[in-house]
Amino acid sequence: MKISLNWLKEYITLDESPEQIAAVLTDIGLEVEKFDEVESIKGGLKDLVIGEVVEKEKHPDADKLSITKVNVGGEELLPIVCGAPNVAKGQKVVVAMVNCTIHPSKGEPFKIKKAKIRGEVSQGMICAEDEIGLGNGHDGIMVLKDDAPVGKPANEYFEIKTDTVFEIGLTPNRGDAASHYGVARDLAVHYGKRIALPSIDEFEKIDTKSEVKIKLENNSDCLKYCGITVKNITVGDSPAWLKERLGSIGISSINNVVDVTNYVLHSIGQPIHAFDQDLIAKNEIRVGKAKKGDKFVTLDEKERELTGQELMIKDAERSLAIAGVFGGLRSGVSENTNTIFIESACFNPSTVRKSAKLHGLNTDASFRYERGTDPEICAYAAKRTALLLMEVAGGSVSNDLIEVANEYTKDFTIELSTNFVTRIIGEKIPDETIFSILNGLEIATTKLNE
Repeated sequence: MKISLNWLKEYITLDESPEQIAAVLTDIGLEVEKFDEVESIKGGLKDLVIGEVVEKEKHPDADKLSITKVNVGGEELLPIVCGAPNVAKGQKVVVAMVNCTIHPSKGEPFKIKKAKIRGEVSQGMICAEDEIGLGNGHDGIMVLKDDAPVGKPANEYFEIKTDTVFEIGLTPNRGDAASHYGVARDLAVHYGKRIALPSIDEFEKIDTKSEVKIKLENNSDCLKYCGITVKNITVGDSPAWLKERLGSIGISSINNVVDVTNYVLHSIGQPIHAFDQDLIAKNEIRVGKAKKGDKFVTLDEKERELTGQELMIKDAERSLAIAGVFGGLRSGVSENTNTIFIESACFNPSTVRKSAKLHGLNTDASFRYERGTDPEICAYAAKRTALLLMEVAGGSVSNDLIEVANEYTKDFTIELSTNFVTRIIGEKIPDETIFSILNGLEIATTKLNE
């Protein structure tokens, strides 16, 4: 499991070095297998600078090439042969210097060398956005604003961020730590600091009723199901901060809706699924077992034959998703989606495990459900998702939270013997320390019985 240091800092103040944090995480039971420094843009735009095209003339031996002289803040102008059709005198551009390694959006990194192109010396390259990983455009070179400062490092101009990512070997019993908030909680206990989830107070202003009806068809497979509708959204590109957060742990941006669901999952450990509500027949959600022999097409466009053991999310006419595992192709979010139905639920770990194994589907959602999720965080997660969707995709929440639950024990008591703790750890821990650790992990304690 990958954990971003910058992401952790959304919940806890950390001034310690990555080496110190890695050592602490390992000591408290979250073994760090390795950690690496990553950049928000691959390669970090190192050794690229902002330049100005001072001169431009046609190459004498090539109709599609230009000979330019570029000011990059040094004592001399750099001669650069450029093949871009839009290069012009007076432009502010991104320049890759000789010996610089650039990382394109597609393909392998390569090193810039001093060269002769059709007999003309070229000491660098004026870059298109796809050549340096800033996008996919290749119609011509990047042309910057007129006020771009000549000689400024490109990584400073584009505010490239660096991060440290920890690779944690999460054991099956630590589902509570399968999120950035969960890891931050353990660190907070160690360092004696406080953490808190982001506020969702803004959501409490919503008081309209839902159009969607939810029915749980059995008592054991789904403990709680929460839903919220967000209307008039625009599916599109995600903002830079959201792409950076997901990119730091190796998750590619898909669109603003899917990215928000991934962000919430990796933030607090609660899987979220987004349906196109206009594709939910009769605005009815039913949670129940599959019918043996039915066919279901998942988001990866594969048709799967159901065994009857799977827990399914259905509408009034058909199945929409394999609960806790994978969504269906016919109810997924597309660029034409206008209304989103947010699902935040707590499913039986063994049921999800069987479904995932039957169909060879190991997803980020099933990884967490199989280890057990907290039914008490479902409502918070749904509201947090709705507020984030309004922030990045526009629209408005059209109803208050829908919450349907089977009976489950919200609070239960575990008797913990201090003698047992001493025997397992091999060292006597003061009672006050035990109380402090448990309370810091959000495990309420009662009086001490002698």
